[in-house]
Amino acid sequence: MAVSDEELFGKPPKKPAAHEIGAPPDALSVGELGERIELLRAEIARVEAMRVSKDASKQAADAFFRKG
Repeated sequence: MAVSDEELFGKPPKKPAAHEIGAPPDALSVGELGERIELLRAEIARVEAMRVSKDASKQAADAFFRKG
């Protein structure tokens, strides 16, 4: 009766889904690098949208308090 590696050692650890700033990309495959790039692009878009929203709020507050 043969025993599998998973039975002996347990399941292999999952790779983290999130990117850590400064994490070395050396161990990633080409496909994983592509996924990481898309993840980072999505995060950049999210942060830029937040910046635009906050800038609009600041401009509205500045305009309100200048009139008063």
